[in-house]
Amino acid sequence: MSDSVINHIVSRAPTPGPHISFFRLGGIRTMELTELHARAGRLAVWLRDLGIDRGDRVGILAANCLEWALLDLAAIRLGAVTVGFDPTKFDTDTGLRERYRLGVLFTDGPPRAPGSRALAEVDAAASAPDDGRVPEPIVYSPDDVLSLKLTSGSTGEPKTLTASVGSIDDDLRAVQEMFGHGGADNLLVFLPLSVLQQRYWTYSALRWGHDVTISTYEAAFPALRRIRPTVVMGVPGFFETARKHIEARMRGAGVDGDEATARRGAARQLFGDRIRYLWTGSAPASTGTLAFFEDAGLPIFEGYGLNETCIVTKNHPGAHRRGSVGRVLPGKRVLLDAEGVIHVQAEHPVCRGYEQAPLGVSERVFAADGTVRTNDIGHLDEDGFLFVHGRADDVIVLDNGRKIVVRPLEEHMKSSPVIEECVVFCPTQTHLVAVVSPAADPVGPAEERAIAEQLARTNAAFGQDEQIRTVVVASPRFSVENGLLTSQLKARRGRILDAYRSRIHDNQGSIHAVRD
Repeated sequence: MSDSVINHIVSRAPTPGPHISFFRLGGIRTMELTELHARAGRLAVWLRDLGIDRGDRVGILAANCLEWALLDLAAIRLGAVTVGFDPTKFDTDTGLRERYRLGVLFTDGPPRAPGSRALAEVDAAASAPDDGRVPEPIVYSPDDVLSLKLTSGSTGEPKTLTASVGSIDDDLRAVQEMFGHGGADNLLVFLPLSVLQQRYWTYSALRWGHDVTISTYEAAFPALRRIRPTVVMGVPGFFETARKHIEARMRGAGVDGDEATARRGAARQLFGDRIRYLWTGSAPASTGTLAFFEDAGLPIFEGYGLNETCIVTKNHPGAHRRGSVGRVLPGKRVLLDAEGVIHVQAEHPVCRGYEQAPLGVSERVFAADGTVRTNDIGHLDEDGFLFVHGRADDVIVLDNGRKIVVRPLEEHMKSSPVIEECVVFCPTQTHLVAVVSPAADPVGPAEERAIAEQLARTNAAFGQDEQIRTVVVASPRFSVENGLLTSQLKARRGRILDAYRSRIHDNQGSIHAVRD
């Protein structure tokens, strides 16, 4: 693995010059990548003194911060396995060490469980004077495990799976070939570092010598103004919020002259004047939002992948088709079965099955050779671009036998600025009901009229079997805190159904379709 990105960052100090920054609402902390590498080495020695060895697991229950990145890199230097816990899903360290077989668990809250340690110890150990000791050299093979992933866990306990070095290397090399990140770049990352892909960009910075800034979601918009990034890594929900900010700026300033020029100016005010491109994935992006940013002069490239597959496809400069999720990455292969369900093969699979999952689930997702049944429905066009239409589970079969893919309906409803999220259900197999999360609380008469008008527009755009009869307006809005959105701002369809089941079935407080 002479071209392994992970082996490269383990064995070589980064090129002097590029920086890593950690932005919070209270300020920013910046250091050269060379210093980050040196601190991670000292921390690795300290972890080894604690008894952490190759293959042991290092748990991290904390918000994005310098200590998070240091622990992850120190674990890599030892051949240990990082296990990240999103603090929005795990509010205590109790039981985590036993459940996930951790050698040690670090938390930014008060350590309560045996074997847990305060995150404050990390900075002290990494900042200690250099005593000349260095971690013993580690060489990874493609099948070695770098991280344990936890799925979103929309129902019950999260499933767990290991992530191979080969799969991570393949992703990082492919992304670098597509986007050519270099010394002039500063990549802004604000999604939780407990998500493995968010850590990719620190690995990329260490390998190819560019700046990276790590923030929290709450501080993302202030970070834009302060650091002027060249690349922003975000989920569709973030860019939909950004779009609303830009539109509000335009309304506040008044459009005097060309609207396209005004949109470009407002977008640059929000994102800064150095944006090279925007990256989105993790959930479907609406065509309206994608078109908005492209028309605003901020190229936005959508991709596709799962925890079980890593990155599968990606739009990029020179190979971009609006509405698609891009072409298949080198080392990956997309296969479609008779029902149009997407299956993914990889030269280096992420893994070949779940480590922890309910009985029978692993066998339904993973074939013996590591091929993953994604449960997404899609098609490949004549030029190799993949289009994803929705989840197989979200295809509604009406009592007349007609199959309805709900995602286009949901996207059309979300094109209204008053609707932030939309999920369509079919409670009786006879008619469709949408649950919408409004853009703001409370919802007054003006907002109700706007939702009703959008419902009429959506029904006019689709066929007879695809008519939404009623809309249930969620209150409170969907959020991570109330459990109706994942940490990556995906709607939790099952939980939304549970929360609004009675209103969906009884049409209580619903906005009814307006028919001519």
